[in-house]
Amino acid sequence: MAVFWLRLVLALPFLAVLVSFVLSNPENVVIRLWPTDLAQTMPLSIAILSAMAVAFLIGALLIWFNAIAARYAARRANLRVAALEAQVKAQQARPAATITLPAPS
Repeated sequence: MAVFWLRLVLALPFLAVLVSFVLSNPENVVIRLWPTDLAQTMPLSIAILSAMAVAFLIGALLIWFNAIAARYAARRANLRVAALEAQVKAQQARPAATITLPAPS
């Protein structure tokens, strides 16, 4: 429950700044997609927040793709550790070899 309140306390100032930004930038801008003639009119704040959201998602995807290799390596390492632990247990389960020494002469 404490984590919920901590997240709420951290999120409220961010949300206040976000709402203030949206309310402070109501001017309309025309967004054009260069190679085509597509154009969209929208408030400046929505255009900026949309661009930030797209950049955030692209960054998250890049990090996620990089993490795939790390998760794969960790999975392989865990399988190797399990195999080595099984070898150690098998080695410990075998009786120790007895060495007979020749009688002293």
